[in-house]
Amino acid sequence: MIGEAVWWVTIVDGTLVRHHVDAYDGVVAGQTPAERRLIEGTLAGLRFVRNRMGHEVDHVDFIQPEASRPGAASNGRITAWTWKSVPEPTLASLRPRGQAWEMTRYRAYESQLAGRTIGEIFERAAAFLKLAAAKSTSGTDITAHAAG
Repeated sequence: MIGEAVWWVTIVDGTLVRHHVDAYDGVVAGQTPAERRLIEGTLAGLRFVRNRMGHEVDHVDFIQPEASRPGAASNGRITAWTWKSVPEPTLASLRPRGQAWEMTRYRAYESQLAGRTIGEIFERAAAFLKLAAAKSTSGTDITAHAAG
């Protein structure tokens, strides 16, 4: 379920970037520098997960189910699970540009996702993507682009 959510978030993000660039850039520009770094890092971290999940690593390598904690209101919900820190990827098979690109995403994953809850990350990404979609001046349905 988490892998599917990662895939859809990154597909919607890519669709907005490609087909609604003015709206997307406007929402990004409207963020404070700290908010901008946070959302850009979050989305880059999710792209890292998408690119690695099912290829080099299994989804369980990214996710730590949350044990019940005293005073926690999670009740075993998946949103309380956390993103694990993962070892630096081996990128020798990539060209230097690809290595730099993937290392940027890895660093974003480690700084913005690792140690945080699944719910926090998806809430942050969804809030930004909903805002960007709402600001789109095109009447195009973004889900049609995501499916195509």
